[in-house]
Order: sequence, then structure tokens, then C-alpha cells
Amino acid sequence: MRFPVMNIRLPDWVEQFMGEAGESFPNVEDRMGLAVALSRRNVEEKTGGPFAAAVFDGEGKLIAPGVNMVTSSNCSVLHAEIVAVALAQNVLGRYDIGDAGRLDFDLVATTEPCAMCFGAVPWSGVNRLICGARDADARAIGFDEGPKLSSWVAELESRGITVVRDVLRQPAVDVLQTYLTSGGTIYNTG
Repeated sequence: MRFPVMNIRLPDWVEQFMGEAGESFPNVEDRMGLAVALSRRNVEEKTGGPFAAAVFDGEGKLIAPGVNMVTSSNCSVLHAEIVAVALAQNVLGRYDIGDAGRLDFDLVATTEPCAMCFGAVPWSGVNRLICGARDADARAIGFDEGPKLSSWVAELESRGITVVRDVLRQPAVDVLQTYLTSGGTIYNTG
């Protein structure tokens, strides 16, 4: 048996897209705007689901983008948040993005986290989670977001992670709807 190896490589279009987008995003709307644009492009390119995420430092500098690559990679764990966090950890050279709370980092996600991504947030080292669409918006088009605590926001905040919701919610929902109407695969349907 050959020893298995897994590399996380963003779709080819992301490099050019990011070159045009820039590296600094001063406010949460700019950061979410980037994530929504990434999710829209991911749908257009058919390289994964209608979700995107990105990690930014406290000044708004992009550390790493992420797009959902579940269907294109045949790997159920490659949700946008997981991809963005893993790539940010690689870029920063540490598994704790915030370096034990000494540094501020945002995780921006076009949709509130599913059960798996919710579980990853406290261990990632980010101290703020910024969300676009709601969990209910993803469920409304057929995605199973898994069994997540109803008090998930309070749970993250009790761990020192601020949660900001509904940032550019409608544009994020529009991407979900576009994915559905374009015949995108609704996976993990329970």
C-alpha cells in the first residue's frame, strides 16, 4: 500500500481572483464582500459548494482565503472555513492562529458554521467569527448543517470569540439560491 498524502490546493482560478482583489480589507463589510465574491465564483466555476471563508488579521490584511471544495475534491471535510483555517495556519506557521490570544484574527464565513466548522472555530485561534447567511438559509435550500447547539453563539462568546451575524446576509443568500437553481449538488442531506 502506498502511504496516502493529502494536499489542500485551492482551485486554479483563486490565484488570479485574489491578485485582482487585493490584500487589505478595512471593515467587516469589505471582508464579507470578498468572501461572497469567492463563493459566487466557486459556484460559477463549479469547483465546489456555495460557501467561502477567509482569515484576516486585526488590521484587515488577508491571511488566507478558502472555498468549499467538498464535491470537487471528494472530501467531506473541505468546507470553506476548514480550508481557510488550515491554509492560514500553514501561512502563519502555527496551529493556533491567534498565538494563545496575543494576536487578533477574524474568520469570515459566507454562512454560519455547520456542526463540523463550529467545532473547529474554538481550536483555530481566531477571536472573531463574522457570518453572512444564517444556518436556516443553508437548510432552506437542502443542506444538512448537522446537530449544532442552539446556543452556539453564546458558547463561542463564552470562550472569548465574538460572533457577528448577518453581514451582507442577502448577497450571501443570493449565492445559495443561485447554486440551487443552477443544479448544484446538495450533499450531506441527512
